[in-house]
Amino acid sequence: MIKKILVANRGEIAMRIFRTCRVMNISTVAVYTHVDRGALHVRYAEEAYCISGSPEDTSYLKPELILSIAKKTGAAIHPGYGFLSENADFARRCEEEGVIFIGPGADIIAKMGIKTEARKIMREAGLPIVPGTEAPVQGIEEVKKVAKEVGYPIMLKALAGGGGKGMRLVRTEEEVETALRLSQSEAGTSFGNDAVYIEKYIENPHHIEVQIMGDKYGNVVHLGERECSIQRRNQKVIEESPSPFVKEETRKKMLKVAVEACKRIGYYSAGTLEFMMDKDQNFYFLEMNTRLQVEHPVTEECTGVDLVRDMIMVAAGNPLPYKQEDIKFSGAAIECRIYAEDPENNFMPSPGVITVREAPEGRNLRLDSAAYAGFEVSLHYDPMIAKLCCWGRTRESAISNMARALREYKILGIKTTIPFHQRVLKNAAFLEGKYDTTFIDTRFDKEDLKRCQNTDPTVAVIAAAVRHYEREKEAASRATTLPVVGESLWKYYGKLQMTANNY
Repeated sequence: MIKKILVANRGEIAMRIFRTCRVMNISTVAVYTHVDRGALHVRYAEEAYCISGSPEDTSYLKPELILSIAKKTGAAIHPGYGFLSENADFARRCEEEGVIFIGPGADIIAKMGIKTEARKIMREAGLPIVPGTEAPVQGIEEVKKVAKEVGYPIMLKALAGGGGKGMRLVRTEEEVETALRLSQSEAGTSFGNDAVYIEKYIENPHHIEVQIMGDKYGNVVHLGERECSIQRRNQKVIEESPSPFVKEETRKKMLKVAVEACKRIGYYSAGTLEFMMDKDQNFYFLEMNTRLQVEHPVTEECTGVDLVRDMIMVAAGNPLPYKQEDIKFSGAAIECRIYAEDPENNFMPSPGVITVREAPEGRNLRLDSAAYAGFEVSLHYDPMIAKLCCWGRTRESAISNMARALREYKILGIKTTIPFHQRVLKNAAFLEGKYDTTFIDTRFDKEDLKRCQNTDPTVAVIAAAVRHYEREKEAASRATTLPVVGESLWKYYGKLQMTANNY
């Protein structure tokens, strides 16, 4: 058994991994920058080490330094997602130095990390592939040539990364030059590799992904699929499981081929195969993420499986504790990613200090977060500050639970995407499950969001309560006997707050 784990990450994912470690009685080690010195993951861990060379140094991409801390503390390394999670060189250095890397082997990460290589491997393993290039494009003329062969529109995608970085939709030949330049520039900045490749763009697609878990003994199981089609700038913002769009016949076929493909390539640990599905339920492999996904909570809520626990067990050399027939799927779950962004202002980042944080509570609710009142949201890192996940016996129940939780969730001092999520949950297309990756652009009324966006009611509520208190106090001072003042101030404040919430 692994006795100590260093999480080479920050924020909510570091906290999520640490919490499982605590359940498993595994000691925890955090790393942090000067910006994050007061972060929750730093205070939660039993040991913490600063990796900043100066106050201006905000990078977590310090493989050698992190590896040296792991060796000094005797810890295994869990990379979370992002940062070093899909860095094959880092995983290989861990293997060479005798440090357990909680994830798949370096060779698998390397093969799946190069998207064109992954497409080739998965096609040979029997998965259908979106038409496109098998190698990076070399210039404008090649892009135009391939586009004519597969047909417009096409998608330019970064060879060495994901998360929507370096992606550009090209609908006509006139857009090729600008799109290629921007795609290569963003890819180079984000991943240190400006190579891009081409995929045929499927109109009105659904983004479906399959969660798998494997061990080092050839056992691989799936844990169902997730619908991830509500996206903004190619970044997921709401996910749910199971998909309301996928038919049962298609689901069985997709899950089966995903497991068979992973067995053929000898995959172990947690991993996700991403597919694009057209309106006729035809599905095509896009890429494989060789790590824990941001949206893994919806799968955990529907299966009862702790993916982090099983990743740790597999990394320690244990077989999977279950077979496919042991996985029981129950109900439906939905996740909203809460970003420090202003939905009224084209989702611009909203850094600053959180002055008030009231987290939702109750049944069938899970909140993965590292935010707290007094926490400063920095521009140096991803603006996601929390993931709110709700489960229900049915999809309708899960949505109702989420609507209630969002209504209770109060974050002041910065703008958040909570109002955006509230509007989505009232959208007819979403409620009917009839949405695809174009939802925000075509089915969601952004002007409606702006019209219904409320200003912060807290100041008005407090002012009204204070005014009521002063009036009651004045009336009491004029009375010759002890007055019956009527409702208590707290009860009155509660009614005002309820009115503000319904506004």
